[in-house]
Amino acid sequence: MNRIVHLALKVDDLEKTTGFYQEVFGFREVETRKTRDHLSRHLTDGALDFTLIKYDEGTESAESRASGEGPCIHHFAIEVDDVEEYARQIRSYGCEIISDPGVLPVKFRAPGGTVAEIVPVGRYRKPEPPER
Repeated sequence: MNRIVHLALKVDDLEKTTGFYQEVFGFREVETRKTRDHLSRHLTDGALDFTLIKYDEGTESAESRASGEGPCIHHFAIEVDDVEEYARQIRSYGCEIISDPGVLPVKFRAPGGTVAEIVPVGRYRKPEPPER
């Protein structure tokens, strides 16, 4: 089975976005490096390479425009053990909760402008290994 090993977000504020994922979810920084016309900050949750990309002001490269003009990815999910507690932390960080009250998953607009969601443990089950 193939699996997702890397997810990149295009963000407006690299530092604020980095702080959010480190403080709220415990992600750790692996490295930050300049690549062509952008800064890439690689974080990890221990399994996934989670990269925040901040393009240089005024860049016009095809890569910088490939996913749209502003911050983007449609959304991604983070599994948490206490949805209400994490929703509280997310609100206290100044993030907008997009989902209606009481609705799961809880979608929110994170620093950097992207949409994410928190889900309870077990909502997304790991696929069974293929039979041989």
